[in-house]
Parts: sequence; structure tokens; C-alpha cells
Amino acid sequence: MPDTAGADVAGARIEVEGLTKLFPGAAAPAVDGIDLEIRPGEFMTLLGPSGSGKTTTLNMIAGFESITAGRIGLDGGDIAQLPAYKRNLGMVFQNYALFPHMTAAENVAFPLKQRKVAKAEIGRRVAEALELVHLGGHGERLPSQLSGGQQQRVALARAVVFEPRALLLDEPLGALDKKLRESLQLEISRLHRELGITFVFVTHDQDEALALSDRIAVFRDGRIEQAGTPAELYETPSSRFVATFLGDSNVFTGRVRDGLLDTGWCSLRAPAGPEGAVALVVRPEHLRLAVRGGPAAEGNVLSATVTDVVYQGAFRRVLVRFDGGGSGQVRDTAGVSRSVTVGERVEVCWSEDAGVLVPDGAETPAEQPVGAR
Repeated sequence: MPDTAGADVAGARIEVEGLTKLFPGAAAPAVDGIDLEIRPGEFMTLLGPSGSGKTTTLNMIAGFESITAGRIGLDGGDIAQLPAYKRNLGMVFQNYALFPHMTAAENVAFPLKQRKVAKAEIGRRVAEALELVHLGGHGERLPSQLSGGQQQRVALARAVVFEPRALLLDEPLGALDKKLRESLQLEISRLHRELGITFVFVTHDQDEALALSDRIAVFRDGRIEQAGTPAELYETPSSRFVATFLGDSNVFTGRVRDGLLDTGWCSLRAPAGPEGAVALVVRPEHLRLAVRGGPAAEGNVLSATVTDVVYQGAFRRVLVRFDGGGSGQVRDTAGVSRSVTVGERVEVCWSEDAGVLVPDGAETPAEQPVGAR
């Protein structure tokens, strides 16, 4: 396989315009007229809850699902009516989809044999692909003789061995345990850098999306709610849905007037943003705990009672109940700040520019109290 490290131009440009999928008998489209441009060599993640349309979108790009309306472009050409095998796109599935009676090498060789590549060339490419995923020497093993992580590496090798210009990955790490998922996240990131091709990755795991992506498209009810870099989506969400789906958030709803947010049970200094009915989103790591009666806190200050402390290694999640109403959480660095206990009275404070104002509405993935994920 060619050494294309850093070769952004190696990847394909994928464009979807007005892409729609309405399944027979469904009351609403599974995908509802979305537009999205995926740049050459980009790692684009389609993120969203179950039923949001992300996997259906990937399957339409792959050619496994027909479209109801719209256009799918690959390097300027419309491929919407092409069968999957003519699109020349690599595909990796959550369940590996390996042939159990074939060895790892035979599984990787399969797409090359389908393309009638010369036998000597097949041997060379298969060996290179297995080395690329750190499975050199495992070619004669059957899938049943490999771990889950090794099987997914074989699936990755099979998907890239015929040198596609784009690789589609449908929740490829969903069946793996946490530690193995994190290890393979690094492998997928390395593969993207070394191959230089376009990756389109589907997941419902927010942390995975933040760790891997150049850009993320957040799906909701068949539409793209917001697309941008991980930092843009996390730090400046455009809606309450994005803020609460992508990471943990404290959300205070109310009306803003003259720079103050009136929630009905407290008044908070708000950053610049829309007037009227809004939601103030503050990430847990931007909140700070101050002991009542200690040094005066600055910025927004709310009295609260600690309801739970969850130790998570490098940090603690401190859950609180505010005096006026509502609950929240603070991400507190373990071993640095003073420990607090359940039932302790505290003050929660943050600077007024630490949050972001977004339009209010029933936009959370589920109706949850302030601070819930």
C-alpha cells in the first residue's frame, strides 16, 4: 500500500445535498433533506442518539440503502444510483462481518479477488494491510482464534486493502470493552493519519467523537442540528440539544434582560447573547466549589447542598441541589481541591463569561434536571 502519510489530497470529497430517506409506512423521514460536505482527507463523525438518522445516512453513502430524494456526490460525480460495489468505498461494521471459515489473510484478500487483482499483487497487499494494523504473523488464524480487537483490525485491513479514497465506519468499536475501545481509537486515528484518506465515522459515543474527529455533525430527528469542529460544538453549541448531548452541562432556563438571566428562583449574570427566553449552558469544569463562610466568591454564586460525590480517578463529579431549585454538577480535580461530603453546604460559583446562551426549548435528548447528561 502506498505511503500517503500527511497526503490530504488522497481522500475523496463527499457531498450530500437534500438527502432524504422515507421508509414505507413511516410517519416522518428517517433522514430529512440534509446537506453536508465532507472534505478530502477529513475525519468526519456523524453523532447522535439512536434513531437520529446517522446510520441511515452512512448506509445511503455506502450504497446499502436507496435514497428517496437528494444527491450524493463523490469527487464531483453523482453516485446515488450506483450499486455499492461500484462506489469503491471501504466499509467497517460494528459486528466485524468476517467470513468465519476464512483465515485473516483470506478475509483481507477477498475484496482484491473480487476485483480480479493478480495473485502476486494480492499477497503483497494483504501482507502490507495486516502489517498496517499490527497483525503481521496472524494471517493464518481463523476469526475464532482472534480476540474481538484483533477481529476488528482484520476488518479494518480488509476495508483499506483495495486502496479506497474513503472509509466508512459504522460504530466499529461498539462491541468492545472500554479499554480496548480506547486502544483502537488510537489505532483508527493513526490509520487516518498514515493513509490520508477520508473517514466517515458513525457513533453515539460523545467522548469518542470528540477524541477522533476533525469535524462532527450532530444529528437529531433526521436532520443535522449543528456541524463543526469538536471545540466549536463543545464550547459554542448552537442549541440546547447539542449542549446537553455533547458532554455534560448545567442548564439554567429563564429570560434575559439587561444582561441578567431570571430563572424564577435565582438571578444570574449572563454572557452576551439573545434576549428573551433562553438557556444558559455552563460546563461542569467551569464551575468551582467554595466553602460557605470562606473567602468571598466572585461572579455568579449559588448556595447549594452536596447530594453525591462520584470519584472518577483524575476528577470527581460533585452533584449538588441548589437552594432555590434545580440540581447541577461540578467537575472537581481529585487530589487538588479539598474533598467535600454528602450533605455539606457549599457555594457554587463561576464567571459570567464561562457559559453560553442558546435559544430555549424542549431540545434536550430527554427532559432532565439541571446538570443531568
